[in-house]
Amino acid sequence: MSSSIILPPGFGYVAAGLVSTAWVLGWQMVVVGSHRKKSGIKYPQLYAEKAEADASKEAFLFNCAQRAHQNTIEHMPLIIVTTLVTAMKYPVFAGYASGLWALSRVLYTLGYTTGDPVKVRGT
Repeated sequence: MSSSIILPPGFGYVAAGLVSTAWVLGWQMVVVGSHRKKSGIKYPQLYAEKAEADASKEAFLFNCAQRAHQNTIEHMPLIIVTTLVTAMKYPVFAGYASGLWALSRVLYTLGYTTGDPVKVRGT
């Protein structure tokens, strides 16, 4: 017995939206790697210690980049699930919303990695 899954028309938008989040994660990995290299923080150390970040602007910016990337990873399960559930009824909307979220993460990362407290905290 065979069965098939029938996807609603427009489901390609969902795939494009979700793939865009993967591209953002890849870009964030490059940003983190660049800041890691500049700061001299060696693997497997996940973050610069407080003393390192206080003593070095590069170490502080590495922490900012790492945190922006980690924050995106923390949100991924919710984004993937809500995108797929929404896509069952509204695939075009779900695809665009996922893509918009990916774009917002780029802007978030660019602001967060400035190290400017106003852009970091949004105050």
